[in-house]
Order: sequence, then C-alpha cells, then structure tokens
Amino acid sequence: MGLILYQRPSESINDSLLDDAQPVRDAKAFEPLEDAQPAREPERRDPHVVPTFTTESITNPTSTILYLPPLLSSLPQDVSIPSIIVERQPMATDSRLPNIDPVSLSLHKALHHFRPLAEGYAAHPYSLAFNWSELDLPVDEEREWYAVAFRSRRKKGSDSEPLYEADRLAHEEAVSNGGLLMYWYGVPDPQTGMNLATCIWQSRKHAIAANSRPHHIQAMKLATASYEIYALERYRLSKFKGEKGIFVEEFSGLDCGMVRS
Repeated sequence: MGLILYQRPSESINDSLLDDAQPVRDAKAFEPLEDAQPAREPERRDPHVVPTFTTESITNPTSTILYLPPLLSSLPQDVSIPSIIVERQPMATDSRLPNIDPVSLSLHKALHHFRPLAEGYAAHPYSLAFNWSELDLPVDEEREWYAVAFRSRRKKGSDSEPLYEADRLAHEEAVSNGGLLMYWYGVPDPQTGMNLATCIWQSRKHAIAANSRPHHIQAMKLATASYEIYALERYRLSKFKGEKGIFVEEFSGLDCGMVRS
C-alpha cells in the first residue's frame, strides 16, 4: 500500500475525510485469524534482500519477515548527502523531490534508521510502535511534520497486483509533486493479518494536495473492495531545540508542517 492512506475507499475524495476516519478500537481486529496456520520452520534468507510480496506469500509465508526498511523519497538533483551506513539500507523512489528544507533534510537522514520497536508493532499505539526517540537530529534545529498512519487488514482473496501497481504510481506521483519524505509499507501480522503502514510529509498541505492527483484517484478506486478493515490516524511529529529525537502527538488543528520560530 502507498498513497491510499487519506480516505475511506468507499467514499468520494473529500478533505473532510482526513478528520473523520477513526482508529481501530475493536480488540478483535488484533486477535489471530480463525484460519491462521501454525508458524512454519523459517527458511534461511538474507535479511537485507527485500522480499517480493504476493497474495500467496502474505497468507502463507515461508519465512518470518518482521519488517521492511523504509522507502525514502529520493532527494532533489542538486542535494547530496554523505553515505549513511545502516544495517538495513532504505529503499528509494525513482522520482525525486522537487525541493526540501534544511530541517526536513535532517529528518530524511535520520529516517534511514527508522524501524519498529517490537515484533507485534501493528497492534501498538503509533507513538510506541517505532523508534522515534532514537532518531538523531541536530540539537539546535526545530520543526514539525505531518504523519498519517494506516491500519488495515486485506480481504481474503482480494487481488493485490493491480492495487500495488496503482499504488506505486501514486507514490511516485506524490514524490515528484513534493512533500512526501518517507513511506513505510509494514508487513501484515502473520496471526491477525493486521498491518500498520505510515508516511511522513513536510506538511499537511502536501498530503491534501496528493489526494487530487490522477494516480492517487485510480489507486483509491481499486482499493474499494480490497480491505476488511481500513482506518486512518493522523499525527504531528515535532522536533524541539535541545532534543535530538521526535515527539509524536495526535494531530489537531488546520495545518501542520512548519518551521518553528
């Protein structure tokens, strides 16, 4: 899943949906599926090789995949950074951001180290699911960003390939039009089928603008029949002077994503 995170697929595109969709509160959503199979003996695999997902590989995995590396938006052509060494190198988009401000560039660097904190992160509160406090940004910088979390469970037997391709195009479209810093795909929990995906934007205005792009609209049409559970959560990510990590809080207000003064 990619940029299908901003509305319920059964409803028309409308910015008001950004403030209507509710978090998953039904504890049954995180219970094991009735037909969940016992875990197989895991195969040996290179943890740095990103797996290819199909309907079969998700519902009947042959190895345990705890998480994928983040998918970072490629930087503008005129912006370069030194190589960042991490255990799992992030993936990168084909499209490039048209621009990026200095503090968002610092966040982009820090997001090379973005990861979940526990195996069952899909059932955890967003602020506790990822290593926000471990992200290392310059102490003297201050800013806020807009984040969207997407909790979902696919309908059994739904066709994934057309949606994934439309979603990929929507993702590249959003990057080239500006604002999207990172997308985290997540991996469905093998017992509950629940998945937690998230994306981080330079501002909420960028996220809203992506809703009206043609590839996003097409991805939304294909998503209509794909999900058994579909819920959005919106957050404000803040970096304060004197601190290195990111503070997470639920989003409220009209805008988000400005340089603090």
